[in-house]
Amino acid sequence: MDKTNPNAHNIVAMTEFRADVGYTALSQVEAYWEGLRGMRLMPKRSEIDPRGIESALEYTFVLERIAPGMARIRIAGSHLSDLMGMEVRGMPLTSLITPPCRRQISDALEEVFQRPAVCELRLVTEGGAGRPHMDARLLLLPLKSDLGDVSRILGCMVSHGDIGLSPRRFDVVGAKIRPITAPSTVPLPTPADAASKTMARPETAQGFAAPETPFEANTPRADVPYLRLVKNDD
Repeated sequence: MDKTNPNAHNIVAMTEFRADVGYTALSQVEAYWEGLRGMRLMPKRSEIDPRGIESALEYTFVLERIAPGMARIRIAGSHLSDLMGMEVRGMPLTSLITPPCRRQISDALEEVFQRPAVCELRLVTEGGAGRPHMDARLLLLPLKSDLGDVSRILGCMVSHGDIGLSPRRFDVVGAKIRPITAPSTVPLPTPADAASKTMARPETAQGFAAPETPFEANTPRADVPYLRLVKNDD
């Protein structure tokens, strides 16, 4: 029987990565958003089709900006309602956050709306009587309204742990904000373009070099005979 220590080779304890396991819904929603925006800063709210994110739909929601730093939930999957123990449509997003951390959520919303930017927040809720410890991730992606202003957000929130007694509210313990820009549409130079610039001859002579004079053959004019007859009667 092989008594070699298995931890001495390529076996890694999965507990080291437990904090990041189970958040694939966030990646799916962000990939869908990236696919919709293409070469633009962001897609429109009217372009969002639930069938495109069907596997992550229960974690997905749409926010509408109602004031600086405030956004209410317009559409939400069942996961948010489970966390709050009630229907969350029409509620502000800060309802899911503890009062001391609501300013951080307001600041994050303004970053997403105003820059614009993509924001991912790490959330936790401490355990208590009937309320086990939970970890969560919250993703915020900007959208344009039909009027062209940045006043909508496509969001995704995934939590892990038993919900227990609701409502559950979370503390913000980390944030990643990434400003977005439209991809460049300027074509890169091709190898042929670079070669043509290298082979091009300068228009003016440099230094003491004189410009080249093109060679022209001395051809006779058409109206002048090439041979002439000279007659002398003397």
